[in-house]
Amino acid sequence: MSKSKIRNDKTCLNCRYVVENRFCPNCGQENTDTRKTFHHLFVHFFEDLTHYENAFWRTIKNLLFKPSALTKEYLSGKRLSYLAPVRLYIFISFITFLLIAIFPSEINSSEKTTEKEAIFTTKNKSFQNTISKNDSVKKSKTASNEEDELINFGYDSVEQLDSIQKHAPESEKLSDFSYWMNKKIQIVKENNTQSEIIEKFISSFTHNLPKVLFVFMPIFAFFLWLFHNKKRWYYFDHGIFTLHYFSFLLLLFLLLFLMNKGLTPFSELGLVTFIQVITNFVGIGWMVYYFFPAHHRFYGETRFISFLKSSLLFFINFILIIIILSIFAIYTFINLH
Repeated sequence: MSKSKIRNDKTCLNCRYVVENRFCPNCGQENTDTRKTFHHLFVHFFEDLTHYENAFWRTIKNLLFKPSALTKEYLSGKRLSYLAPVRLYIFISFITFLLIAIFPSEINSSEKTTEKEAIFTTKNKSFQNTISKNDSVKKSKTASNEEDELINFGYDSVEQLDSIQKHAPESEKLSDFSYWMNKKIQIVKENNTQSEIIEKFISSFTHNLPKVLFVFMPIFAFFLWLFHNKKRWYYFDHGIFTLHYFSFLLLLFLLLFLMNKGLTPFSELGLVTFIQVITNFVGIGWMVYYFFPAHHRFYGETRFISFLKSSLLFFINFILIIIILSIFAIYTFINLH
């Protein structure tokens, strides 16, 4: 129960009904002061998740160790005993964002300084030798390697790239898309050391991964809908299954992340390294395997049919998520600052 002070005014702020006790008998709203401190809001957020008969911990336990149990319970009508699927996913995403932000990747500062000096020197040299390098590039390029230009990220500077695009013969110039892509990547390379690029890429990618998963969830649910009886299962049912499955993936990812961060200071010890490897292996293995029993238990098909469907679904969605993550990785890289 909330510990906030009861208002002296007995009129409910929500429905204007007379409130004799703490809660309004008409609408159920608590008749307490509406102006709260940030501390109260933060505590109230976690109280909402945890104080109803241990619903939070029951939800987490079932989510991690009982595939599809939460989905079946929710669709059967038992909804107050567990966290709602959307709230569960939002909560896990919030904690994931927060903790990843608190534990950023560490890069050695002296290494950064050395790399910055090296890149500064390289940029000066490349600027002075742009014309001579352009000549050698022109002589080495032929019609047979024109297709390789699309993935040629080996330019020394933006000036060199611009010079080639302006002065080289038409047959040796890059396409508009290739020129745009190479220039974006070259700008990233010139403004960051290698360590900074890795650090910023990992930080940006991990911070936005939950967003990518959230966008992918409707696609995942759509394929579930395609593979199952339309009369028995609604898209809503597949959506709840998807929310719980992706909540599980995020939660296990978060637990592995925290475990690795916690053991990093002791990584020089052989036993700690062994524990990390084993734990990561088991965690990732459980991530992969989890979908199969969850699919079988939820949809209630024979083991053989369920295995065929879940295998095909897993393969299709694995290919799709790889494509989406690859596109997202490229987008993340070319937008580094």
